[in-house]
Amino acid sequence: MDPAFFPHAHRRGKMGGGKRHTLMIRTKGGAVLHVTTLGIDLAKPVFQLHGVDERGHAVLSRRVRRHKLLEVVTSLPPCVIGMEACASAHHWGRAFEQCGHTVKLMNPKYVKPYVKTNKNDCRDAEAICEAVSRPTMRFVAIKTVDQADLQAVHRSRSLLIKTRTAFINQIRGLLGEYGLVIARSPEQVRPALVALLNDEQTGLTPFARETFAELYGQLVELEQRIVRVNQRLDRIFKAHPVCRKLAVVPGIGPLTATALLAAVSRPQVFQNGRHLAAWLGLVPRQCSSGGHSRLGRLSKRGHRYLRTLLIHGARAVVQRAAHKTDARGRWIWDLKRRKGTNVAAVAVANKNARVIWALLAHDDVYRQPA
Repeated sequence: MDPAFFPHAHRRGKMGGGKRHTLMIRTKGGAVLHVTTLGIDLAKPVFQLHGVDERGHAVLSRRVRRHKLLEVVTSLPPCVIGMEACASAHHWGRAFEQCGHTVKLMNPKYVKPYVKTNKNDCRDAEAICEAVSRPTMRFVAIKTVDQADLQAVHRSRSLLIKTRTAFINQIRGLLGEYGLVIARSPEQVRPALVALLNDEQTGLTPFARETFAELYGQLVELEQRIVRVNQRLDRIFKAHPVCRKLAVVPGIGPLTATALLAAVSRPQVFQNGRHLAAWLGLVPRQCSSGGHSRLGRLSKRGHRYLRTLLIHGARAVVQRAAHKTDARGRWIWDLKRRKGTNVAAVAVANKNARVIWALLAHDDVYRQPA
């Protein structure tokens, strides 16, 4: 390892044999300083490191290439490592924890207030090192490999659905140039397009029919891939007991249950159910001052994909609330009459988020209201 990575560093022993080497940093007076807190500004090829000792003095500030990062961090004594929760953060967090370090991930917007003057990699790493040492800082739980696998399945499904929507919009837009209009629903686009291709009276030229036939084939292939991804999620749902326990809650299905399993790794990170609902963006935005509490619209912070699934599931519950006679059903129906369907759906999603936290945090089962 290049000594230039650590100014005034003195190493004992040789780098080899797979042994761990502690780098000690000495001041001009000869005092030995250890890196107790390390901030890492993540990137793709080059990473910026900023370390401080127990007194908060900066003792390390260097750039490290990607293939050298794990070696440099392993050579340090056990310390607290702070990083922003961004791309590859969970991978590096798992790798650094195996080296004996304590890793803490933070939301990037919580780190931004600690950036001094101009923004660059050095200032970002220094801000991360400062933010991770704050006692009131909120941290993000590191995802396991299984959660990363499940999250990849959900994100691939989301990408396929967006691509299918783009295909449908493209097909409808092109057909509009010929004066042909079809429905928007994915279930109705395919039969409508087949009927137009088989009808000789539509005015489509042979060249246009060939183009729309190719688009139709690509649309069919996309839907087949979406079906395979859904089947994979169903197998995971049936095999995991936590997913089946969450699916008992009204408005939670296999898709939402598996997404919750991938996103909420440790419910103990949230103090209570309201904190989980706030993390999902299901609470009102607050703008209070001078003792006057002002609540606005939905904050829409946090996990957008999971919030969307919860609200869509809550809409199904609200639609069936008119036929319910229990306390929960009467509350939903009364709220729908007073505030409307959208407000009632968000309220049900908020309540479901709090129920989910209670089930996960206390290892309890859902009990239907009397």
